[in-house]
Amino acid sequence: MRLNCIDAVLVATTTLLHFVEGQFPNDAPEVLNLTTITSPTDPNIKISYKVPNGACNTAFESQTQYTGWVSIPGDFPTNTFFWFVGARDQQANSSLTIWLNGGPGSSSMFGFFTENGPCEVVDNGTDRFTTVAREWGWDRASNMLFIDQPNQVGFSYDIPTNGSIDLLNNNIYIPPADRPRTLPPSAYLNGTFSSMNSNNTANTTETAAIAIWHMLQGLLSSFPELNPPKDNILGVDLFSESYGGKYAPVFAKKWEEMNVVRGNGTRSNSTTVEIRLASLGIVNGCVDDLIQAPYYPVMATNNPYGFSAINSVRAGAANASFYTSGGCRDLINQCRSAVVSQDPNNTGSISSVNSLCESAYNSCTTNVMLPYSDAGRSLYDISAILPDSFPPKRYLEYVNTAEFQAAIGTNLNYTETNSQVVAAFSSTGDYEREAMVPKLASLLDMGVRVGLIYGDRDYICNWLGGEAISLALASSASGSYASAFPSAGYAPIIVNDTYIGGVVRQFGNLSFSRVYQAGHFVPAYQPATAFEIFARVIRGDSVSTGDNIDLSTYNTTGPANATSSLNLPASPSQTCWLRDVPGSCSDEQQSIILNNKGFTVNGALQTGSTASTPPPSTVVATSTTTVQLTGLFTATATPSSGANPKHGAAIDLRLAVGGGAAFVMLVI
Repeated sequence: MRLNCIDAVLVATTTLLHFVEGQFPNDAPEVLNLTTITSPTDPNIKISYKVPNGACNTAFESQTQYTGWVSIPGDFPTNTFFWFVGARDQQANSSLTIWLNGGPGSSSMFGFFTENGPCEVVDNGTDRFTTVAREWGWDRASNMLFIDQPNQVGFSYDIPTNGSIDLLNNNIYIPPADRPRTLPPSAYLNGTFSSMNSNNTANTTETAAIAIWHMLQGLLSSFPELNPPKDNILGVDLFSESYGGKYAPVFAKKWEEMNVVRGNGTRSNSTTVEIRLASLGIVNGCVDDLIQAPYYPVMATNNPYGFSAINSVRAGAANASFYTSGGCRDLINQCRSAVVSQDPNNTGSISSVNSLCESAYNSCTTNVMLPYSDAGRSLYDISAILPDSFPPKRYLEYVNTAEFQAAIGTNLNYTETNSQVVAAFSSTGDYEREAMVPKLASLLDMGVRVGLIYGDRDYICNWLGGEAISLALASSASGSYASAFPSAGYAPIIVNDTYIGGVVRQFGNLSFSRVYQAGHFVPAYQPATAFEIFARVIRGDSVSTGDNIDLSTYNTTGPANATSSLNLPASPSQTCWLRDVPGSCSDEQQSIILNNKGFTVNGALQTGSTASTPPPSTVVATSTTTVQLTGLFTATATPSSGANPKHGAAIDLRLAVGGGAAFVMLVI
């Protein structure tokens, strides 16, 4: 829709006044309407939950939904937010998939609303929003559980605390502070947040894993119907993105360790719940710099899109800084040796170890990874010129409305990334502390299916490094993986009758997928391809075709390398989102906001004499659509070409909607 300038300013002014006067969520019990129960296996764990009526319109009204918080005991208050959504049909109800976004410090509501959740936020008039079912939501194949972690991330909290947020830099000030005269009212809001105390959260992946194990013990003991039955090939699936390359192996290994002590009687079966992991997926994961970092200069200069971000001299220097004495590789090894000898439980409590590991991370980031930034391109999509505002961030406005807050039962304002969690993990050098491949190999040896999924336009956790992880993992696993996995050829990932979405190498329980024309957030760029890969991994099917197979003997066949060249698309148009100014707005747009010269419509900055709505949604727009919202695809033939994708779901949605992801030093 279009508004004339006067009407637009009036709408914007009214909206901003509403925000200023009503930012603190209503925490009255009758408004939150939460039911609180005690875990039957641990009286110290409380679960407060509700049915979030109207918060997320799913494909079918019959789908079960719960939002809530699991409160676990510890040195500080920990209230971990979860959102459970039941599968779209009965056939998928015997699987539970846990989804974690990365960061560290990034909310899984980002994944819920912009990647693979059951619904997506769309405009419903001026400065009004609603949700519609996502065609390729992963609830199409599984029950889904989205978790905000570690403590203080997203809707998780320690102590609800009033404060102020500066939208130009996303800084939160506790207690509330007067608005600086240099900022317009639209850019400085009051709200209720976590305490922002960096001591009240995890500071390593290992400590975060312990908290989530306890959280799941409380939740699954209270809702045993969510835990898949033992006698089914489907079970609990853990999928995680980006920093999830560290979360997933550590969390999964922790669950397996606790299953062992439960089985041998060290912990009572009556006070614990088995978490039986069936599959683990990592989406564009940063797993281990020792393996992946050398591929930064390679991706910057020799990627399959023919794009050179930096010259060969700059790339050579970046490469040398990894191998040189005292460089990235040496510092990582020093860090890990110190962890093993001085902090073997990875508590992050030994300052000298933390200092070594933080130095390793800083060296690898500055000298090996960041030279790419000379190109002015997004870390998450080499096709995107900064600022990169994809996926669209309209959901940030929606989840901060009073109606949504009441629907899910929260007394907090939402922020996508918690800076204090980032600081806590950075202070311990968590990024470099552990070798994750041995953990993944151990899981593979236990029979867990491991799927590595990488979009080929991502830089920060790029597919070349991901492929190296897959080969290192095969080499570390037992049995014939070391020889059979590298020998397996790359087969096409057949998404539908006309489109090849990428290529996959698969042997036994291990698969590595290169997804064509996808950036860091694969389900947002290529939703159909991402969904089919996910569904095939959790079902133990061929990732190439969707066929039911015998994993003990199956391997893909095809070319030895996944080096197909593709055309790099033009950088899409960009949208400045008021609640993502640092990531989505240019310097000029930030100046417009600072000088109060523009106005917002549906969360997006507008300038000029007329206004239009932000980029359109990428999902099914109405509940009366004829698009099929259930089912999986099994190939009966190989399409002749994947060069001209058809069936809108396979088109690069990065081009369809414009905008981009935040340019921050996070792997979210």
